[in-house]
Amino acid sequence: MDGGDGVDGYREDRRGGSASSGGGENGNGNGNGNGNGNGNGDSGGAADGEADGVVEETAPGNGEPANGGPANGGPASGGPASGGTPTGSGQGDHVDAALLDALFAQAPLGLYLLDHDLRVIRYNTAARGVRGMPSTDIVGHQPADFAPGFDPVELEELARQALQDGGYVREHLVRGRMPTDPGREMVGAISFFRIVSDTGRPYLVAAVEDVTDRQTALDRLDILHSAHRRLGASLDAIGSAQELTDVAVPRFADSATVDLLDEPLRGLPLRTGPIDPGAPLRRAAYRFVHGTGPAGPSPGPVPHGALSTYGAPTPYSQALVDGRARLVRGLGGDEEWLAADPERALRLTGLGVHSMIVAPLVVHDAVLGVLALYRHRRTEPFDQDDLELAVELAARGAMSIDKARSYARERSIATTLQRQLLPREPAGLSAVQSAQVYLPGVVGPGGDWYDVVPLSAARVGLAIGSVTGTGIEAAAVMGQVRTALRTLAVQDLQPDELLVRLDDAARVLTHEQQGSLPAGAAGLPDGLASCLYLVYDPIGRTCTAASAGHPGPVVVGPDGVPVPFPVEPGLPLGCGDGCYETRIAELPVGSVLALYTSGLMSGPPHRAAGHRDGRAAEHPAGRAGGGGPGRGGPGRGGPERGGLDEMLPTGPGEGRRAVLQRVLARAGEEELSQLCDQAVYALLPERQREDAVLLLVRTMGLPDDKVAVWTLPEDPAVVRTARRLAEHQLAAWGLEELEFSTDLIVSELVTNAIRYGKSPIRLRLINDRGLICEVSDSSDSTPHLRRAKSTDEGGRGLFIIGQLAQRWGTRFARHGKTIWAQQEVPTADRVDRADRAGPDGLPEVGPGDGGELPR
Repeated sequence: MDGGDGVDGYREDRRGGSASSGGGENGNGNGNGNGNGNGNGDSGGAADGEADGVVEETAPGNGEPANGGPANGGPASGGPASGGTPTGSGQGDHVDAALLDALFAQAPLGLYLLDHDLRVIRYNTAARGVRGMPSTDIVGHQPADFAPGFDPVELEELARQALQDGGYVREHLVRGRMPTDPGREMVGAISFFRIVSDTGRPYLVAAVEDVTDRQTALDRLDILHSAHRRLGASLDAIGSAQELTDVAVPRFADSATVDLLDEPLRGLPLRTGPIDPGAPLRRAAYRFVHGTGPAGPSPGPVPHGALSTYGAPTPYSQALVDGRARLVRGLGGDEEWLAADPERALRLTGLGVHSMIVAPLVVHDAVLGVLALYRHRRTEPFDQDDLELAVELAARGAMSIDKARSYARERSIATTLQRQLLPREPAGLSAVQSAQVYLPGVVGPGGDWYDVVPLSAARVGLAIGSVTGTGIEAAAVMGQVRTALRTLAVQDLQPDELLVRLDDAARVLTHEQQGSLPAGAAGLPDGLASCLYLVYDPIGRTCTAASAGHPGPVVVGPDGVPVPFPVEPGLPLGCGDGCYETRIAELPVGSVLALYTSGLMSGPPHRAAGHRDGRAAEHPAGRAGGGGPGRGGPGRGGPERGGLDEMLPTGPGEGRRAVLQRVLARAGEEELSQLCDQAVYALLPERQREDAVLLLVRTMGLPDDKVAVWTLPEDPAVVRTARRLAEHQLAAWGLEELEFSTDLIVSELVTNAIRYGKSPIRLRLINDRGLICEVSDSSDSTPHLRRAKSTDEGGRGLFIIGQLAQRWGTRFARHGKTIWAQQEVPTADRVDRADRAGPDGLPEVGPGDGGELPR
């Protein structure tokens, strides 16, 4: 601008004036200073056409100020620091000018005066970024011209806002690089405020403070805070390693890797002391400034999850040996240690790594692995403060990984304990065929369990349940609950009565282990465990069930049609309700029962395979009945499916039970073990959080020729007849080897029933996997085994039975009781003697024959 108004609205000719508005650093006001006072000095704050002490119109002279700022002393021509200073050239004007010069010269932060076009009118060099720059590169230019390393759009938006609105922008942080030091990032806290002259012209004052050191320290603290907040969120060693690299990149390093030994990954005990440099380590995490390793192939020779070893001696191997971090600066590719690991050296030089930190992951004097941090994009190398930060990050990362290792170890122990407490493969039973699957959850094994208990009279008890909580405590409680149930089950209790007694045991267990029970189990409303218990009788083809807070079974008939079996759940075990309802259902031979825990129903189900092409699956019964494509049209099954050929429901609860029913509809075509897998595929498309147990049972029936029943009168003389009947039946079954022991057992049981019981008296022989002899009467008296003295005439009957039988017991019904004894069947080949007649002339007793003897 050519000769415009001054800041205060007046002009003053400075060509021969007494003071320079720019002022040399040591100017004394006599015209002899460096660029000050004689009109020959070039004002550091000069702009074209601007005067009055703040902005001056002058031609460049030969005395350029040392710092582009005002003089420290001497008179200066009058401009005020802000609009409103009186005009004139009196003593007050000189005082104001001197104060203005002193402000610019002595201010501890950079000051810039900008016009309405955001061009610099006056400045000082307190800001480190402009030191050494010629004033001609600054005065009359916008900040974007002499500070191209900063975001020009951000700076202009802030300045325009303050200039137009008159608002105060305070300590806004900006990051960039100055031309005088392009290799170092500068962080400045910039403030803007507007001033207005007497003429109403607005100007903008910018105050810049170099806060690089302070902000660097704050950034390090923020990185540590981020590490403290994010590390440990995952209970997986790989996830913890990835979180560590996520914290470090890109704020601290350009790339980072974490290599771990196998111990933390497998939950094994740690090894203290130095680690063999040749020990293999697995690449657990990799993060590059452009993305993460697991999301794509890892650049370099070590893919994610692969094993590798470090060359020795290298900073990596040295960190493994002594557990100390290494700082490598000025990496140029000709270092001697690179020759020990040429493949890794090629990778480092290929990326352009110039600085790196290798920090061991150490916890409790045990090395878990190595954290390596690299810089290849940013020019600043790592320094000693960065090394301390890396050590702190490595320590926190090691704690997180060790926490994951401890969890993996506890989970492994709990899983092993639970699998040991679950039943082994059940022995072959004539009542049912069974298959099961147990799937530990992501959060760790819990208290899910199942059991198949052989009972008297060829019956079988089926149990499934879930203990509250997860971990070792839940597995231990599960073992106690299952043991208690099995102990009660072999006493031949009815399902409702068994749950009542198991509920009492659960309350006692809760009280005794109040301090060590899993979380949530101490509150009585939630209970200690849930349990579903069923008893299946292969002779009567009936199933009796009761539930303590557990969902009922899913039942499908032999033709694939769902069989309704509603079991009303009572309160969970430990609540002390003591009231459970019993349900009885007749099940055809070949029916399939599915007992499950809630974890199996926790995931979204898949569509059935028959629906993948948009058509409904065809029901086997429909094919058998001719309802194939030729008759019922494509995709149409038999009408007896009850609508299960529609789209699979995806809602909770009953919807998933329908999916399970669909899977079980194919029970006649596949083995139970295959059905277990199919159910898991359909119900759990992804790994579930909770434990999941599925127990599948196919019912079987005991043939009629394997059972013989007789009703006996209350006559002591009938004991001999009962023995003869038993002998003839054993002969028909080819079990003559058991004749002597069976005669003794029958004699004792029938005699006791006649002497102490009530009619009707019934004798039943069952030829199952063992020979079972039962005597029933209407009395509720309980027999007791006692050891008779040498002088006693009686009291040895049950003792004799206990010696002869493999096991024996008493089973109570709603009316009366049954005393039974089971003998082991000989393994020798049996001779079929069904056609032989009895030696005493009694009628031949065929297989399964029985009857009622006259009184």
